[in-house]
Amino acid sequence: MSFFSSLFGAGAPSTIDGPTARKLVAEGALLVDVRTPGEYAGGHVQGAQNVPVETLPAGAAGLSKDKVVVVYCRSGARSARAAGILRGEGFATVHDLGPISAW
Repeated sequence: MSFFSSLFGAGAPSTIDGPTARKLVAEGALLVDVRTPGEYAGGHVQGAQNVPVETLPAGAAGLSKDKVVVVYCRSGARSARAAGILRGEGFATVHDLGPISAW
């Protein structure tokens, strides 16, 4: 097992850029901000749902596993972790935008 797959599980989430993320969201993908509620309140991408990575996988219970999901955080570390958790929970297509600044 590689280091990456040991952190994120098999089938590591794809990392995408801002234009691709915006296109996916415009086409109906779910945008998830995995930062803390305080960070989210301080500014977030319009339309994003706040599901802090610390609450996963329980926090994902209300999300559709059939929808494309795009996750982001402050620097990219939490979004990568969250994407791996969501994939492990059976979410079919999860993309990691990384930092909010990439939007």
